Formats: sequence, C-alpha cells, structure tokens
Amino acid sequence: MAKVSLVIMAAGIGSRFGGGIKQLEPVGPSGEIIMDYSIHDAIKAGFDKIVFIIRKDIEDDFRYIIGDRIEKICKNMGVEIAYAYQAIDDIPDGEIVPDGRTKPWGTGQAVLSCKGLVSEPFAIINADDYYGKGAYVNMYNFLCQYTPQKPDDFCMAGFILENTLSEQGGVTRGICKVNSDGYLTEIVETSNIEKTPTGAKVGDMPIDPKSHCSMNMFGFTPEFLDRLEVGFAEFFKTKAKENPLKSEYLIPIYVGELLQKGEISVKVLETTDKWFGVTYKEDKPMVVNAFADLIDKGEYSKDLFRDL
Repeated sequence: MAKVSLVIMAAGIGSRFGGGIKQLEPVGPSGEIIMDYSIHDAIKAGFDKIVFIIRKDIEDDFRYIIGDRIEKICKNMGVEIAYAYQAIDDIPDGEIVPDGRTKPWGTGQAVLSCKGLVSEPFAIINADDYYGKGAYVNMYNFLCQYTPQKPDDFCMAGFILENTLSEQGGVTRGICKVNSDGYLTEIVETSNIEKTPTGAKVGDMPIDPKSHCSMNMFGFTPEFLDRLEVGFAEFFKTKAKENPLKSEYLIPIYVGELLQKGEISVKVLETTDKWFGVTYKEDKPMVVNAFADLIDKGEYSKDLFRDL
C-alpha cells in the first residue's frame, strides 16, 4: 500500500507569530495546539505522511515553532513530513495578479500547491479545527481502498451541524444533502450560521441542526489534483474576473460544481464527534476545557504522543 497523506492547510497563519494567531493558541495541558491533536489522531489512524501547506514568508517561524518539533516526533515512526507553499502569484499561465489583490486564492489553490508533491490518496483539513478521532479512522479506511481505476471516488467527513457551532457568533459551513446510499448530492457554502436555543439559523431563516455539514475535511485521490488545476484555470476565466480582489477558489464550491456535472462521487463518512475550534477569542476557554475533559476520560494522554 502506498502512503496515505494528511494535508494540513496552514497558510492562513499570520506572518508574525505570537498573540492573536488562532492556529497557535495553546489548548492542551503542556501547551499543545489543535494541530498537535490532529496530527496525533491521523498517525494513530494510519496516515504516514504529513504535508503542511504554508507561505514562504512564515516558513522559518513555522518550522521553528511547529514543523521541526513534529518532524522529530515522526522520525522514528516512519511518518514523512513535507511542505507545500501557497503563493498569491502561483496562478495559471497567462494570468496576472490583479492590482490591489493582497491575499492568496483560497483552499482550492492551497491544495493545488501539493501537485508534484503528493502522488498518493490524501485527506485535507484546516489547521485550526479539531475533528475527533473517528473522522481520521473512517477517512483512512476509505482512502486505503484507492485504486487508479476509480480516480473520481472521493469522501468527506460529514459532521452534524449542531456539533460544529460556536457559542460566540456566526460560522461558515458547507451545508450538505446526502442520498439514501450515503453519497453527497449537494453542498452549499453557507456563511454566518448562528446557534439558537432551538437549533441554528442564518439571518431569520432556520436551518436543521441535524443537517450534515462539511468542515473542509475531504479525502481525495491523487488524480484530483489534475482536476483541481483545470478548475483553477476555469476560475480565472470566470469568478476571478468578476471579483478580482476578493474571489476565492474554494474546495467545497468546486466539489459541488463537479457533483452537479455528475463527474465525481463523494461518500459521506458520518461522524458524531463534536468539533472544536478557536473561531473567536472567546472560544478558547471552552476548547481548553473540552481537551481537559477528553484527557480525564482517557482519550488522550497528558504526554500526547506517548501512545504512538
């Protein structure tokens, strides 16, 4: 079996490390950050390659604070560490960066930066989201079934919406429709979803809190990177022209477009684990308490990587 990679989208970390960088907020008893728990859970599930997507301007700090430490932990476990780089000017041939554009082009461009580096099935996650152990096990088991004869068979961790909401304000989620066979039929990127006493809402419109939703945890075949490259070129001819300063090439939206064309299948791997994340500064105490509770229950050791 070839390697199975975990791709961590961490290019959104600020150029100056320190206070206010949510991906680096300590949440564990020994200063662990959410990324530590994600890497632990992935390795325990069977993933044997970790790819960090970062920006060149934060590379030295990232390696010093996170990457070199994780590499030392992984060295004796046969887990490979690699880096991919997201850059605003890494765009299709013949295109130019619009005057005034200051940010890269979204999660689709981030994952595309792995092309040439990842040649095995892979999962993607956000650097600042805790997904729970079960999601990694389910995703690894699915990706282990990869065959080049089925290059368009993907998967997605399907969270229950009410398990992913913040007490502090609105969040963005991909609201999903799933058929009776457990396959994704539609995904709609939805902003400003708020928790309510009876469930969830966007503005004045209620949303079913039991809906499946995407948290940007997808499993892809290596061939997906070729599709992603084609889609990025199409994006530049359409959406990037319509809103050159703010448009983003987003994985859930592109996956939704491919679904509508009937070109791919996406198995929804339901997880009932509760999501944790520091979307707002006020979320941190809840996240710290949640990890302390998991440690008390024996889900994790205070010495996090001791059981690997």
